[in-house]
Amino acid sequence: MPKNSKQVAYLHNPTVGNYHYGPGHPMKPHRLSLTHSLIVNYGLIDAMDYFIPYRATSHDMALFHTEDYVHFLESVSPQTIGSVAKEVTSMFNVGDDCPVFDGIFDFCSAYTGASIQGAQLINNNQCEIAINWSGGLHHAKKYEASGFCYINDIVLGILELLKHHARVLYIDIDIHHGDGVQEAFYLTDRVMTVSFHKYGNLFFPGTGDMYEIGADAGRLYSVNVPLKEGIDDELYASIFKPVVRDVFDFYQPSVVVLQCGADSLGCDRLGVFNLSICGHGECVRFVKSFGVPTLVLGGGGYTVRNVARCWTYETACLLGREDDMAPDLPFSEYIDFFSPDFVLHPDLSTKQENMNTKTYLDSIRVVVHDNLKQLSHAPSVQLQDVPPDFFPQLDDDQRAEMEEREDARMSGSDQDMYD
Repeated sequence: MPKNSKQVAYLHNPTVGNYHYGPGHPMKPHRLSLTHSLIVNYGLIDAMDYFIPYRATSHDMALFHTEDYVHFLESVSPQTIGSVAKEVTSMFNVGDDCPVFDGIFDFCSAYTGASIQGAQLINNNQCEIAINWSGGLHHAKKYEASGFCYINDIVLGILELLKHHARVLYIDIDIHHGDGVQEAFYLTDRVMTVSFHKYGNLFFPGTGDMYEIGADAGRLYSVNVPLKEGIDDELYASIFKPVVRDVFDFYQPSVVVLQCGADSLGCDRLGVFNLSICGHGECVRFVKSFGVPTLVLGGGGYTVRNVARCWTYETACLLGREDDMAPDLPFSEYIDFFSPDFVLHPDLSTKQENMNTKTYLDSIRVVVHDNLKQLSHAPSVQLQDVPPDFFPQLDDDQRAEMEEREDARMSGSDQDMYD
C-alpha cells in the first residue's frame, strides 16, 4: 500500500442522497445523507481516505447492460415517460417498483461510479477496504430494471476487479436474493456468488433456492442459503460463519465484494428477519477477519433511521473502532430522524416468529459443504484484462429452464420445506 494512505477508502457523493423515487416509495436515497452525517459526526471520516467519487458514463454501464437499456435511462424523464410506448416501458421494466424520477441517470451514474472507483482503488493497492454505501443494487439485469435497481453497480465493480484478480468472491446479506449478480456470473468460475436471503411464500424475487448452483463452467460457483422469516442473530451466525468459512477455504478468493443490505434488520419496512445492528455487523466483522481486500457496498434497507445506524456501525467495524462508539448518537442536522431513543443500537426485535430451526439450517450447511467439496481445487486463471464481453450471458433457453425448474419446485413438494 502506498505510504501515507489509509487502510479504508470511503467513497461518497454529496448529492447522492438528494434523489427521490416518488411519494410513498420505500426506497429513499436520503438514507445515504443520514449515514454520511453519522459517519462524520462520530469522527470516523478522519480515519479513512475520503473520495468524492467518479461518475460512471453510459459507456461504463454498457460494459454489462445493453446499449438500448442504458440509452433509455439516459434519455427518459418524468416529463417524457408519458410519450414512451408501453411496450418500451414493459421491456425495460419501469413502472411502480422502478419508477422514472428526476435525475434517474445521474443517480445511477453516482452510485455506479463509486463502486467502479472503489474496485480500482483496491486493484491499485490504494486501500484494503473500499466502502460505497450508495451501491449494492443487486437486482438490476442486463436488459432491465428490477427491485428498485436500475444499473447493477456490483457486476460492474466485479468486472473491474477481474482485471487484476483471478477469483472474486461475492457475499450478499440483503434479505432479498442477489439474483442480478448471480445471473451475470452463473456460467463462470471466476466469480463465486454467495447469498443469504429470505426464500419462499412468493417473497421477492422468487429465486435463490439452494439447488441453484450455477451451470457450465460456473457449476457449483453459485451458493444460496434460503432462510425463513424471523431469523435472529444467533441462528444467522450459526449458518453464516460456517458457510463463509467453507467458501474461503475451498474457493480461496483474492478479493471480496460484500453487499450489506440492511433490510435484513428487524423492524425493516419490507423485511421479515430479526437481526440486530450488532448481529448484522458481526457478518461484516467476520468477513473482514479473513484479511482479504474487500469492496463493501450498501443495498436494501427501508427503515431509514436504522439503515443509517447500521452502516455507520459497520463503518466502525471495518475500521476496528466499533468498541469506541458512544451509545448515544452525536448531534447532527438529522438528529430528529432518530427519535425517540437517539441511540446507536435500538431494540429491533419484533414479534415475528422464528421459523428457522437448527435442523433446517444444518441441512442447508451440509448441502453447501458437500457442493463445495466437489471443487477439487480453486480455479487457476492467469491474470489478464477482461474484455467487456468476457462472460457469456444466460440465453433464453437457459433462463426459461431455470424459471421452469423454480416453478416446478415451488408448486411441488419442495414448497413444504419453506412454508
